Amino acid sequence: MRVTVKALVKALAISVALAAAAPSLGQNALTRDRDIENNLMMAMAWKQTAAEFRALYYQGFNIARLRVEIALAQKQEGSLPLAIISDVDETLLLANDYWGYLISQGQDFFDDASWDRWVEENRAVASPGALEFLNFCVSNSVEIFYVTNRDQGEATVQLAIENLNTLGFPFADAAHLRVLRESSNKELVQQDIKEDYEVVALLGDNLNDFARRYYSTDVDQRMSLMEEDRDRYGRDYILFPNPTDGHWIRAIFGESEPPASDANRRILKAAATRAAWAP
Repeated sequence: MRVTVKALVKALAISVALAAAAPSLGQNALTRDRDIENNLMMAMAWKQTAAEFRALYYQGFNIARLRVEIALAQKQEGSLPLAIISDVDETLLLANDYWGYLISQGQDFFDDASWDRWVEENRAVASPGALEFLNFCVSNSVEIFYVTNRDQGEATVQLAIENLNTLGFPFADAAHLRVLRESSNKELVQQDIKEDYEVVALLGDNLNDFARRYYSTDVDQRMSLMEEDRDRYGRDYILFPNPTDGHWIRAIFGESEPPASDANRRILKAAATRAAWAP
């Protein structure tokens, strides 16, 4: 086949143009990859779509109801009134669209500033089975106490009450809400409530919702402490699923809200590959 000079010049021009475009195409591909490589994505896909996620909440509240029924049946005249103590966020209130927002913004670690704005917008939804369980408690004269460690400044208590009231949670008032703005130690509050009530169960998504001793920066120690309390789960402690935040993160990073950085992403990867097949 005869190739003309004109054809060669045209082919060379096309090659030069493709070569010039290659870095740009590569950068676009890299950008797309970063958009879809987000540490929160698998956890949030599960929280947003999995029937199993919702089922675990129903299971937890069914167990809690059973514990209340047993306590009611065993209650003796003159004994202390019964009560439930519950955490708020990710136990009774779900923040799925906050975490979805972070992913949509390309963020893969918790962001305190946007969280505070989100709380003010009153966008939380009730976790599956939460309202039904708490209304069952009310109908059986079981007191409910909400204990949360939030901090949105001076408005913290009022915002938490509004979040609960908007969704119809019972006893959503200052008398039944305990807010820890500068501490995550709920044990002192629990002990105070137990002076006047027989606490049937503690509800939470974080082991630290149950006992301060879980507030550890060592993954293995935290695991060991949990094993020591294994008989208390489903009895004294009712635990709900939360793969996005909590003190399990503190055990990995040394802090509950680590900043977004490549160094922390490497730490997270190391935690995720503690056990890894090496064929």
